[in-house]
Amino acid sequence: MSRTIVRTGTAAIAAVLLPLTAVPAAYADPEPGPGPAAVSPDPTELTKQATAIAERAAAKQQGLRTKSAAPTTIELDRAVDELIADGAVGVTARVEAPGLEWSGAGGVREVGKKKPVRPGDRFHVASNTKTLIATLVMQEVERGGWTLDTPANDLLPGTFPEGVTIKHLLSHTSGAPRGPEELIFDRIEDPTSWEQSIDALGQYYSEAEHLAVMRETGWLFEPGTDFSYSNYGYVALGVMLEKETGERVEDLVRHRVLKPADMRRSAYPTDARNRGPFVENAAYFEGEWRPMTDLHPSVFHAAGAATSTTEDLADLNESLLTGRLVSPATVEKMLPPIAGSADPSYGFGIYAVADPCKPGEYLYGHDGAHFGAQSISWGSPDGTRQITLGWTGRDLSGGTEPLYDLGLLLEPMLLATC
Repeated sequence: MSRTIVRTGTAAIAAVLLPLTAVPAAYADPEPGPGPAAVSPDPTELTKQATAIAERAAAKQQGLRTKSAAPTTIELDRAVDELIADGAVGVTARVEAPGLEWSGAGGVREVGKKKPVRPGDRFHVASNTKTLIATLVMQEVERGGWTLDTPANDLLPGTFPEGVTIKHLLSHTSGAPRGPEELIFDRIEDPTSWEQSIDALGQYYSEAEHLAVMRETGWLFEPGTDFSYSNYGYVALGVMLEKETGERVEDLVRHRVLKPADMRRSAYPTDARNRGPFVENAAYFEGEWRPMTDLHPSVFHAAGAATSTTEDLADLNESLLTGRLVSPATVEKMLPPIAGSADPSYGFGIYAVADPCKPGEYLYGHDGAHFGAQSISWGSPDGTRQITLGWTGRDLSGGTEPLYDLGLLLEPMLLATC
C-alpha cells in the first residue's frame, strides 16, 4: 500500500484544512493489538519509568548522608555491559560533572550485524526534538511577534478549537489528541503485520496530513483544563514557525539551535536514510529482535524527527539551561511544571526529575521514545552536570514485563554526577 506523496508547503495547509465546526467530545484510542504500528497507550511511559529511577537514585544518595554513592568510571563501564547483557541491543551514554567526563557504549549498531556501538554514534532522539522546537518558539516570543497567550488560530486560522494558545501547545494542555498512530493505521490493512507496518513507517507524511487528522480525531478536553501528551500539537508548532519566519523547520533548527549550541553531529533530517555511524532502531516482535531501518522522519516531524549524539544532547541542555539559546528570564518561564502535569512535571518542551545530588532540587531535560530507540537527556540548571543516554531495543510484541532493566545504567549515571 505504498504511496508517493509530495510534501505540502505551509502555504497550502489552509486549503487542506476545512473550517472547524464541531469537535468530538472524546478521543477513543485505536486498539490494533501488538505490532510495530501499535503505540503505547501511555506516551509518557518512559518518562514515568525514568522519573522513578531518578527518585530511587536520590533516595539512595540521601540515605548515605555524608558518604557519596558516586560510581567510578570502571563501574559505569560495567553498568553499560550489564544493560546489554540484560537485553538491550545497543547503548551509548555520557556523564559530565565537575571532575568527571565519561562516555561509554555497548552492543551493536544494528540487529544482525557485528559493528559495535561507539560513544559518538548518532541515534533517533524522538521527543527530545520537542526541546528544540520549544526553544525556537520561545525565541519568537522574545522577538515580540508572539506571546504565550497568542491564540493558535491567529497563526493557523480554523485549525484549533477556540481558546487554544501557544502556551497550551507547548505544555501539552491544549487537549489535542496524541498522534501519529492514526496516520500510520490509515496506510496499512493489518497493524499487527510487520511488513505492512515497516512499509508505512518508511513513507512520507505531510504536515497538512498530521493537522487534518488531529482535527478529525477530536480534542480530549477543554484547553488548559488538563494535561495530555500530544505529538500533533508540536507538529502544529513547527508549521507555525515555518509560516511566521518563512523558513523550513530544519533550517531554523540548524541555524538557531544546533549551531549556537555547537551540536555539530545533530540534524533535523527530511529523508529516511541514516548516514554515517548510526545506532539503528530495533524492535522485539514475535520472539526475536528485528532491525527497523529507514523509518521516515515525517512520521513525527517537529514532534520527534531529530537525530543526535549523547555529547550533542548534553551541549543542548547546557546551552539552553544557562541562557545561551534564550534569555535566563525565558528559561525561568520554561522550567516550572504546568498545573495538572505532576506526572511528568512538564513545562515548555522540558520536564523535571529529582536531583540525586541536591535534595529538593531538580534536573531538567526530556526523553524520547522512537519505535525501536529511546533516549534521555537531563542536566542541572547551572549547566555543570549532564547525563545523556541513547539505547535501542523496544518491545513491540505487547508484552507486559520489561525486556531489560534501564535502571542498571541510568541509576549509576545519575549518582556519578554527585
